[in-house]
Amino acid sequence: MAQLISVHPTHPQKRLIRLAADAVRNGGLIAYPTDSCYALGCHLGDAPALARMRAIRGIDERHRLTLMCRDLAEISAYAIVDDACFHLLKRVTPGSYTFVLPARRQVPRRVTSRKTIGVRIPGHAAAHALLAELDEPMLSTTLTLAGESAPLADAQEIRARLERRLDLIIDGGPCGTESSTVIDLTGATPQVLRQGRGSLAPFAVEPV
Repeated sequence: MAQLISVHPTHPQKRLIRLAADAVRNGGLIAYPTDSCYALGCHLGDAPALARMRAIRGIDERHRLTLMCRDLAEISAYAIVDDACFHLLKRVTPGSYTFVLPARRQVPRRVTSRKTIGVRIPGHAAAHALLAELDEPMLSTTLTLAGESAPLADAQEIRARLERRLDLIIDGGPCGTESSTVIDLTGATPQVLRQGRGSLAPFAVEPV
């Protein structure tokens, strides 16, 4: 049964965040709040946890997952970021954006079958604290159940529906049901792949 821990949404308790980080390090699959909606998270190198994540979502290896990072330095370790992209990301992060960038060779093949990787720096205090405690990125995806269109928005509902499929749930209060905005930065100009909570104003692009 999934352990449920309730954290303060802006000042999460360190001992509780440490419990969540330990769960991830030990191969656990967790649900946690972000600045857009709740997400699933697991250790980047944990294949069984990744398989469980994909099963809950009902997605296969072709579906792009996201690396949740705490800062631009972590993003640069896994994605190729040129000067123009760096300055753009610096302006809009942390925030409700997922960026598609060229992947570096060290990104595991099981994470992406393409030559690109989705990366994000979340603005939610609990998510940021968790990444800081882990001291490395976390593999993540929006917590939308297979066959459903909207993410789960309440920690108690997440536990009721997934208590035997998750190891831990961080309750950071309501997050909403709008996913992050996805911007492809692999070309000459930014391309909107999904319009979500993040504003398009900084990118000078048309809405999708």
